[in-house]
Amino acid sequence: MQLTSVNVQSPVCRMWYYCWERLLTVCKQNFERRMSDAGEYQFLRTRHIKFLRRCLQVLPHSAVTFDTSRMTVLFFALSGLDLLDGLDEVDDTERRDIINWIYSLQILPGDDKDQMANAGFRGGTSLAGCRGTSDYTSNISFDCGHITMTYTALASLIILGDDLTRVNRKAVLAHVAALQCQDGSFYSTRGGSENDMRFMYCAATICFILQDFSAININTAVQYIVNSMSYEGAMGQGIYLEAHGGSSYCAVATLHLMGKLDLALSDMQKQRLMRWLVGRQIGGGLQGRPNKPPDTCYTFWIGASLKLLGGLNYLDLEALRQFVLSTQDPITGGLAKYPDSHPDGLHTYLGISGLSLLNRDNLRPVDPALNISQRALKHLHTLHKSTTENSKSSNYL
Repeated sequence: MQLTSVNVQSPVCRMWYYCWERLLTVCKQNFERRMSDAGEYQFLRTRHIKFLRRCLQVLPHSAVTFDTSRMTVLFFALSGLDLLDGLDEVDDTERRDIINWIYSLQILPGDDKDQMANAGFRGGTSLAGCRGTSDYTSNISFDCGHITMTYTALASLIILGDDLTRVNRKAVLAHVAALQCQDGSFYSTRGGSENDMRFMYCAATICFILQDFSAININTAVQYIVNSMSYEGAMGQGIYLEAHGGSSYCAVATLHLMGKLDLALSDMQKQRLMRWLVGRQIGGGLQGRPNKPPDTCYTFWIGASLKLLGGLNYLDLEALRQFVLSTQDPITGGLAKYPDSHPDGLHTYLGISGLSLLNRDNLRPVDPALNISQRALKHLHTLHKSTTENSKSSNYL
């Protein structure tokens, strides 16, 4: 929990704030000194579970700008707890409440077929009230699904063991189809946005979860990915853009989910891509692109890319682990972007999922393509099998 949101206007509050910050600094320095003497950092599992539990329940005032992205914050907390084998901390009542909250943010078009493309899931409740107003027509353009929120909503439902029966599959797929551009990339929302590799990955995950890729023009999507490979050997967010670890992951994972990884990229292209990815390890950690400092989140983005390509072991795995653990907050739990900075939900989750890829610290295995635990993926496969069997049974009848 960050304390940057404390009101420090009064002298008493300023003094309290200064003393508390000083105490945290001294405690952290003492912890790091002990770890340095011991030669390595230790994984603080219990404190990370408590940190992610707090992310589920309350966030500091400094996080108010993430209100429209609460669905992703929820996903980071739930999936992080899952990998930590701490999901039992969420009891049945809380699970049911969370599932109902997720479904409350699903946009249901009803009988209005013209609004099918606006379906999907919202990221929060900020615009949910639009549909309850008398001037519904003028508000509907602002109340549309977001492809990233739809992906994280479906992933969170799977993690919680939901059967997805309340998902309006037809509307969600119409939402995905409406966001693809002529060049193969995807917008994030009908309300207007950038179009790049991030949202193509989200489209692929949604279609994989629902087991229906009819919403994607796969040929143009694959061509967009191949054309986004720069002279450096890795992918940028789009054509002619700088190679980046995050966009390279989105490209590789998308191809994998669509079953096109081996067909779209030649052996030479995959070797060049792996060479670029391995070259991002500096000082133990992984950077997102050249001339940048190492960052915790790329432990997953680049680590998962190499895992899918079969090259993870080319990294110095123990040095990478020590870098990630150096970003832990020994007082509050959670992981930060860099050492000596404040932890947050995103870097906590991606740091933990990255450590899971390394098969360290007794974490549950993570699926590198969907970015959920293999336990949750097994539940999804069970749903797919059940749907297939029911379909065959109904056709027979």
